[in-house]
Amino acid sequence: MSHTQTDLYEQLTSSERLFEGKVINLRRDEVILPNGRTGMREVVEHPGAVAIVPVTTDGGIILVRQFRHPIGQIILEVPAGKLDPGEDPADCAERELAEETGFMANKLRKLTSMYTTPGFSNEIIHIYLAEDLVESDKQPDEDEFIHTEVFTPEQIREMIASGELCDAKSLVALCLAGI
Repeated sequence: MSHTQTDLYEQLTSSERLFEGKVINLRRDEVILPNGRTGMREVVEHPGAVAIVPVTTDGGIILVRQFRHPIGQIILEVPAGKLDPGEDPADCAERELAEETGFMANKLRKLTSMYTTPGFSNEIIHIYLAEDLVESDKQPDEDEFIHTEVFTPEQIREMIASGELCDAKSLVALCLAGI
């Protein structure tokens, strides 16, 4: 049986904002499904984010360790942060790198953009490789408490294999950076 992509689309008929927060919004959409029936979709709206793989001059990778309330754990991640309204992702990457690590990148290269969980959210993360780092002021957000640590690529591969490094955006970013 042959299909075209048009037989997959859902037509939006109405949308209702259920919650408006600091980081996310939640809405409920009513859609007409490809088979003509009506369906409901709950959508978490997110402004987007960046994730950065900072590589030191000697090939080390800077990661951040922080407590993540939704999972109740301290985890390792690549530096990352939320886009401000209208902010260019590359500018956000530079800002977040400085805020979280105390470094600026003379060389910043976009690796990709990816949707984190398209089944229920529109969040997109723009992933960057940061090289030729120079020290700057580390100024984390007032509600952000993080430690930075430098790891070798081998240490990172071991932490991935053991499950110690388990953040999805970080795994994708490190893979795309060739770690």
